[in-house]
Amino acid sequence: MDTLKMGPPGHAVSRLEGARNSLADQAERHSGGALVMARDEGAQTARSTEALFGLRALATSQSLRLAIKVRGKILFIDLNDVVAIHANGNYLSLEQNARSLLIRGSISVAAETLDGHGFIRISRSAVVNASFVEEISPLPTGEYRLRIKSGKEYTVTRTYKRNLKSLAKFWIGTGAFFPG
Repeated sequence: MDTLKMGPPGHAVSRLEGARNSLADQAERHSGGALVMARDEGAQTARSTEALFGLRALATSQSLRLAIKVRGKILFIDLNDVVAIHANGNYLSLEQNARSLLIRGSISVAAETLDGHGFIRISRSAVVNASFVEEISPLPTGEYRLRIKSGKEYTVTRTYKRNLKSLAKFWIGTGAFFPG
Protein backbone atom coordinates (compact mmCIF):
# COMPACT_ATOMS: atom_id res chain seq x y z
CA MET A 1 0.00 0.00 0.00
CA ASP A 2 1.32 3.46 -0.90
CA THR A 3 1.66 6.13 1.79
CA LEU A 4 2.52 9.77 1.47
CA LYS A 5 5.33 11.11 3.68
CA MET A 6 6.85 14.56 3.76
CA GLY A 7 10.31 14.72 2.25
CA PRO A 8 12.43 17.84 1.94
CA PRO A 9 10.60 21.11 2.71
CA GLY A 10 7.58 21.51 0.47
CA HIS A 11 7.88 18.08 -1.21
CA ALA A 12 5.78 14.99 -0.63
CA VAL A 13 7.46 11.64 -1.21
CA SER A 14 5.49 8.56 -2.17
CA ARG A 15 6.79 5.28 -0.60
CA LEU A 16 5.77 1.76 -0.53
CA GLU A 17 4.82 0.76 2.99
CA GLY A 18 7.43 -1.49 4.48
CA ALA A 19 10.18 -0.41 2.07
CA ARG A 20 13.55 0.04 3.66
CA ASN A 21 15.29 3.42 3.81
CA SER A 22 17.88 2.73 1.13
CA LEU A 23 20.92 4.81 0.23
CA ALA A 24 19.22 5.75 -3.07
CA ASP A 25 16.21 7.09 -1.14
CA GLN A 26 18.47 9.20 1.07
CA ALA A 27 20.29 10.60 -1.97
CA GLU A 28 16.97 11.44 -3.61
CA ARG A 29 15.77 13.29 -0.51
CA HIS A 30 19.07 15.12 -0.15
CA SER A 31 19.25 16.26 -3.79
CA GLY A 32 15.61 17.35 -3.67
CA GLY A 33 16.38 19.48 -0.60
CA ALA A 34 19.39 20.99 -2.35
CA LEU A 35 17.19 21.74 -5.35
CA VAL A 36 14.65 23.53 -3.13
CA MET A 37 17.44 25.50 -1.40
CA ALA A 38 18.96 26.45 -4.76
CA ARG A 39 15.55 27.56 -6.03
CA ASP A 40 15.01 29.65 -2.88
CA GLU A 41 18.48 31.22 -3.18
CA GLY A 42 17.84 31.96 -6.86
CA ALA A 43 14.56 33.66 -6.01
CA GLN A 44 16.28 35.68 -3.31
CA THR A 45 19.03 36.70 -5.75
CA ALA A 46 16.40 37.73 -8.30
CA ARG A 47 14.60 39.84 -5.69
CA SER A 48 17.89 41.44 -4.63
CA THR A 49 18.77 42.21 -8.25
CA GLU A 50 15.32 43.74 -8.81
CA ALA A 51 15.75 45.91 -5.73
CA LEU A 52 19.20 47.04 -6.91
CA PHE A 53 17.86 48.04 -10.33
CA GLY A 54 15.02 49.89 -8.62
CA LEU A 55 17.48 51.85 -6.49
CA ARG A 56 19.60 52.69 -9.53
CA ALA A 57 16.54 53.92 -11.41
CA LEU A 58 15.56 56.05 -8.42
CA ALA A 59 19.07 57.50 -8.18
CA THR A 60 19.19 58.39 -11.87
CA SER A 61 15.69 59.87 -11.82
CA GLN A 62 16.72 62.16 -8.98
CA SER A 63 19.54 63.99 -10.73
CA LEU A 64 21.97 66.19 -8.86
CA ARG A 65 20.65 69.59 -7.92
CA LEU A 66 22.51 72.73 -7.02
CA ALA A 67 21.07 75.08 -4.39
CA ILE A 68 21.87 78.74 -4.98
CA LYS A 69 20.77 81.96 -3.32
CA VAL A 70 19.33 84.53 -5.73
CA ARG A 71 17.59 87.74 -4.60
CA GLY A 72 16.89 86.42 -1.11
CA LYS A 73 15.52 83.05 -2.30
CA ILE A 74 17.03 79.60 -2.54
CA LEU A 75 16.67 78.15 -6.02
CA PHE A 76 17.28 74.51 -6.89
CA ILE A 77 18.92 74.08 -10.27
CA ASP A 78 19.27 70.72 -12.01
CA LEU A 79 22.97 70.34 -12.89
CA ASN A 80 22.03 68.70 -16.19
CA ASP A 81 20.49 72.03 -17.27
CA VAL A 82 23.59 74.12 -16.54
CA VAL A 83 25.58 74.76 -19.73
CA ALA A 84 28.44 76.87 -18.36
CA ILE A 85 29.58 79.04 -15.47
CA HIS A 86 31.56 82.25 -16.11
CA ALA A 87 33.43 84.41 -13.63
CA ASN A 88 32.74 88.13 -13.64
CA GLY A 89 34.73 89.69 -10.80
CA ASN A 90 33.29 88.41 -7.50
CA TYR A 91 30.23 87.05 -9.28
CA LEU A 92 29.42 83.97 -11.31
CA SER A 93 27.09 83.84 -14.27
CA LEU A 94 25.33 80.47 -14.25
CA GLU A 95 24.17 79.87 -17.82
CA GLN A 96 21.31 77.59 -18.72
CA ASN A 97 19.65 77.15 -22.11
CA ALA A 98 16.82 79.55 -21.34
CA ARG A 99 18.27 81.89 -18.72
CA SER A 100 21.32 83.15 -16.91
CA LEU A 101 21.63 83.70 -13.16
CA LEU A 102 24.11 85.99 -11.42
CA ILE A 103 25.35 84.75 -8.05
CA ARG A 104 28.14 85.80 -5.73
CA GLY A 105 31.00 83.30 -5.64
CA SER A 106 34.40 82.16 -6.81
CA ILE A 107 35.03 80.24 -10.03
CA SER A 108 37.70 78.18 -8.24
CA VAL A 109 35.23 77.01 -5.61
CA ALA A 110 32.59 76.29 -8.26
CA ALA A 111 35.07 74.32 -10.40
CA GLU A 112 36.25 72.28 -7.41
CA THR A 113 32.68 71.58 -6.29
CA LEU A 114 31.51 70.50 -9.74
CA ASP A 115 34.62 68.47 -10.59
CA GLY A 116 33.56 64.84 -10.97
CA HIS A 117 29.97 65.82 -11.83
CA GLY A 118 30.49 66.31 -15.57
CA PHE A 119 31.97 69.81 -15.56
CA ILE A 120 35.42 70.77 -16.81
CA ARG A 121 37.40 73.94 -16.31
CA ILE A 122 38.45 75.44 -19.64
CA SER A 123 39.98 78.76 -18.54
CA ARG A 124 40.61 80.91 -15.47
CA SER A 125 37.11 82.29 -15.84
CA ALA A 126 34.97 79.46 -17.26
CA VAL A 127 33.65 75.98 -16.47
CA VAL A 128 31.47 74.05 -18.96
CA ASN A 129 29.18 71.04 -18.72
CA ALA A 130 30.88 68.26 -20.70
CA SER A 131 27.54 66.80 -21.84
CA PHE A 132 26.87 69.95 -23.92
CA VAL A 133 30.23 69.86 -25.75
CA GLU A 134 29.82 68.96 -29.39
CA GLU A 135 33.18 69.74 -30.98
CA ILE A 136 36.72 70.87 -30.21
CA SER A 137 39.26 72.19 -32.68
CA PRO A 138 42.86 73.34 -32.26
CA LEU A 139 43.88 76.95 -32.81
CA PRO A 140 47.31 78.05 -34.10
CA THR A 141 48.09 79.66 -30.72
CA GLY A 142 48.06 76.31 -28.90
CA GLU A 143 44.59 76.96 -27.50
CA TYR A 144 41.42 75.13 -28.52
CA ARG A 145 37.99 76.23 -29.67
CA LEU A 146 35.16 74.37 -27.94
CA ARG A 147 31.65 74.45 -29.42
CA ILE A 148 28.57 73.44 -27.46
CA LYS A 149 25.28 72.12 -28.86
CA SER A 150 23.65 75.56 -29.02
CA GLY A 151 26.46 76.73 -31.32
CA LYS A 152 28.16 79.01 -28.80
CA GLU A 153 31.95 78.80 -28.83
CA TYR A 154 34.45 79.05 -25.98
CA THR A 155 38.23 79.30 -25.94
CA VAL A 156 40.11 76.63 -24.00
CA THR A 157 43.37 78.14 -22.78
CA ARG A 158 46.68 76.30 -22.92
CA THR A 159 46.76 75.92 -19.12
CA TYR A 160 43.49 73.97 -19.10
CA LYS A 161 43.74 72.04 -22.40
CA ARG A 162 44.67 68.83 -20.53
CA ASN A 163 41.14 68.88 -19.05
CA LEU A 164 39.73 68.23 -22.53
CA LYS A 165 40.79 64.58 -22.25
CA SER A 166 38.02 64.08 -19.67
CA LEU A 167 35.38 64.84 -22.33
CA ALA A 168 35.37 61.24 -23.51
CA LYS A 169 36.30 57.91 -22.01
CA PHE A 170 37.87 56.65 -25.25
CA TRP A 171 39.80 58.59 -27.88
CA ILE A 172 40.54 57.02 -31.25
CA GLY A 173 42.95 58.55 -33.76
CA THR A 174 43.75 61.59 -31.65
CA GLY A 175 47.44 61.00 -30.91
CA ALA A 176 48.57 64.13 -32.76
CA PHE A 177 45.60 66.13 -31.53
CA PHE A 178 46.70 66.02 -27.88
CA PRO A 179 50.50 65.95 -27.98
CA GLY A 180 52.37 65.26 -24.74
